[in-house]
Amino acid sequence: MEFKIKSGDLARHKTSCLILGVFEKCKLSASAEVVDKASGGHLSDILQKGDMDGETGRTLLLYGVPGVSCERVLLVGCGKPEEFNRRSYRKALASAMTLLNDTHITAALCTLPELVPPGMDLYRTVRDAVTVCADNVYHYDQTKGEKKPPRSLLKSFDLWVAQEQDTETARQAARHGDAIAWGVTLAKDLSNLPGNICTPSYLAGRALELGRDYPQLKVDILEEKDLETLGMGALLSVSRGSRQPAKLILMEHRGGPEDAKPVVLVGKGLTFDAGGISIKPASDMDEMKFDMCGGASVFGAIRCALELELPLNLVGVVPASENLPDGDANKPGDIVTSMSGRTIEILNTDAEGRLILCDALTYCERFEPAVVLDMATLTGACAVALGKHPCGLFTQNEPLAAELLTAGEAAGDRAWRLPLWDDYQEEIDSNFADMANIGDSRWGGAITAACFLSRYTKKYPWAHLDIAGIAYLSGKKKGATGRPVSLLAEFILKRSGQLQ
Repeated sequence: MEFKIKSGDLARHKTSCLILGVFEKCKLSASAEVVDKASGGHLSDILQKGDMDGETGRTLLLYGVPGVSCERVLLVGCGKPEEFNRRSYRKALASAMTLLNDTHITAALCTLPELVPPGMDLYRTVRDAVTVCADNVYHYDQTKGEKKPPRSLLKSFDLWVAQEQDTETARQAARHGDAIAWGVTLAKDLSNLPGNICTPSYLAGRALELGRDYPQLKVDILEEKDLETLGMGALLSVSRGSRQPAKLILMEHRGGPEDAKPVVLVGKGLTFDAGGISIKPASDMDEMKFDMCGGASVFGAIRCALELELPLNLVGVVPASENLPDGDANKPGDIVTSMSGRTIEILNTDAEGRLILCDALTYCERFEPAVVLDMATLTGACAVALGKHPCGLFTQNEPLAAELLTAGEAAGDRAWRLPLWDDYQEEIDSNFADMANIGDSRWGGAITAACFLSRYTKKYPWAHLDIAGIAYLSGKKKGATGRPVSLLAEFILKRSGQLQ
């Protein structure tokens, strides 16, 4: 879809659909007032008939509005003016897109970005408009035999700015939003694929394909023999139960100065997790194809950086494996040796994500990173604690915590910090190895998992994002969300100096 910035006389713009905001008690937005005046009060007359009162998300499509050049006018409810916030703004945008998806409209001009909620500015409203639009037209059909065309016929979604001097800011926002949307789409596509297609080898192939599409990206795939040479006994212990060989996928975007330390993103790439010998219950096990959403988000963030040609050094690391029961699979009580040389007692084979991540985190030392962020659908405990809205953030680095929390708020892809105190470390002590892979009780499981990872990250600034609650939806809306690509994009945009 194409996103352009428009300004000028609203009444004279030719478009299939002009989108205008209306607040409760029929209060027109500034742009709606302009169109109402041009139409001789037509909008006010319609609203007085009571078909719409401005409730958030309500829509009313009008034809034949006099005095304007557009074919249709879509009125979108924005709620009470004093309660208008980012959530209601996004809900209004999503409602507009839902209606557009159900019509034959191919082009629209949206004025909603002029409605700037508290804490936002024009850059944010334009960027949100692009990402919300892209999210609502996302269409998955890769594994359907009878492929239906996407609901939306929308080819262009233009965004209105009232002041011509604001067009450059709006263009930058649209460009950033479009790149983020491409990254989110890639993350969704990879995550939604079933485990029999999206294997570790498939993920590796997609990384190589990304490298062909963007020549500035260097891609290396480490095979199991390479992992054995490196001593990655923890990662390899997980893949032993699968016929699919493990991979360590490395993607390097060198957009910054040669001597600048890179930002490193590490994503858990468990392409299917049955739990191993500690097998999961059958109910909802199909959703364990989403256990590679952390790795998918790394792909998405890398693609965003490539689209924008960001001037920073960025490395993506995705340890990829399956976790299945087999005669050679890990058993509870087994002890494996990680790349760091430390030994791990495996008390639960379903706590495998930390096993593949710990070797990847040790490998990251060779990049001499400025910072390492890891993303993983690591623990159900985090989803229980925080629900489906924020991801869990763990770090002992105070400036990094503040940077990530700020990035999440700015992107509308929030994180919530949980403790990573030394008090929890003793819970993963083991009588037989240097550490156990789970805590000695069921309490604070997300925290003890983060404690485990922290033992492998002493040589660089590090933070862990537990995305188990936010990476995908269940039920009728089952599917990947593409989070936390937006948070990561905000983080690297700021790190690259493209945003203040």
